[in-house]
Amino acid sequence: METDALRAEILRLVADYAAQAFAPRPFVPGVSPVPVSGRVFDGDEVQHLVDAALDFWLTTGRFAEQFEGAFARFLGVRHALLCNSGSSANLLAVTALTSPQLGKRALRPGDEVLTAAAGFPTTVNPIVQNQLVPVLVDVDLPGYNVSAQRLAEALSPRTRAIILAHTLGNPFELEAVRALAQEHDLWLIEDTCDALGSRYRGQLTGTFGDLATFSFYPAHHITMGEGGCVVTQQPRLKKIVESFRDWGRDCWCAPGQDNTCGKRFDWQLGQLPYGYDHKYTYSHIGYNLKLTDMQAAVGVAQLQKLPDFIAARRRNWQYLYDGLKPLEEFFLLPQATPDSEPAWFGFLLTVRPGAPFERQHLIRRLDEARIGTRLLFGGNLARQPAYQGLPLRLSGTLENSDLVMERSFWLGVYPGLSNEMLAYVVQVISDFVRHFSPK
Repeated sequence: METDALRAEILRLVADYAAQAFAPRPFVPGVSPVPVSGRVFDGDEVQHLVDAALDFWLTTGRFAEQFEGAFARFLGVRHALLCNSGSSANLLAVTALTSPQLGKRALRPGDEVLTAAAGFPTTVNPIVQNQLVPVLVDVDLPGYNVSAQRLAEALSPRTRAIILAHTLGNPFELEAVRALAQEHDLWLIEDTCDALGSRYRGQLTGTFGDLATFSFYPAHHITMGEGGCVVTQQPRLKKIVESFRDWGRDCWCAPGQDNTCGKRFDWQLGQLPYGYDHKYTYSHIGYNLKLTDMQAAVGVAQLQKLPDFIAARRRNWQYLYDGLKPLEEFFLLPQATPDSEPAWFGFLLTVRPGAPFERQHLIRRLDEARIGTRLLFGGNLARQPAYQGLPLRLSGTLENSDLVMERSFWLGVYPGLSNEMLAYVVQVISDFVRHFSPK
């Protein structure tokens, strides 16, 4: 009872500390930064973090279990498996499809995986890391996603899977892509790291594919600092992902638990002797990609705020769209996929060819004004130094991906931005453009 009282007093003091230490500051245009992303939190997250620390259970524990259950219910899926990053989630999802337990459907070295040319490296890297061949497919503008038609044109007899991200929260045409995957017996992985809460025809992204991945890095819709998740409806894939995440072991006991299968010393697998401890039996060449319970505790608090975060992102995106629409002569404005409701990650602009200024001129001016910008990640990944000499296959000329690489950038829409900040962004861009256009 004494420790319970001490814990309660500590958590009360933590709330007081957070209210003072992280109090909002007034916005001063040109002095205060306008970031593209950031953490949005209050004392509840700090209390959860300290609460987990007081347990001193330093690996995955009660908060991770709580988050996985709540996250699966939010999405309406059967299984959610936490890991230490969204990049690790992609690695787990792709690697899971190489498992011998999948029989003839297992991916093997040399098999092709269709993916977007314009995107984030760790959507593509797990393909390379598993000795598979990335097939880089061009995106369509102004949605910046790969269409089902382009995927169909990229198919070959070696094609076995598709992994695509929902670009900056904008869903790709999920039903058409899923139908294509089913027609050709392809695995489909949704990289939903930038699209938590987005919907396509009323259904949440991350629930269409065989597997889907999420990121909880501070830039994303909710954060654990670091952290990621793989979700699936299929119990077989859940067990395989869990194995690769947890050292490759065959056992599925949670940390600190033993013999949940009821026959820990009664298995005989591979060439091991009968009765070899199931906790030390390995069915895959795996990793340790678990996260800590302190991270999961922050996620539990963040998940309660997710609906408000999604609504704020949509409002902020619409504010920028309305404010910058008069400048369409100079910019290609972003457009949501038909029948979708994006939970936007960012506001993507492309400087039109023929504009009287270059992207570099504008982002330098925004940087001087303390307004954050980012490029669309790696641009055309085929041109990145890391991918030179790799066995990539390019589908078509990738001309739109080149355009993205040369002329596109995005602005923040995250919930920490106020209307005052957004108005300042619109004003700075408008003033910049006015300098080049006497009209």
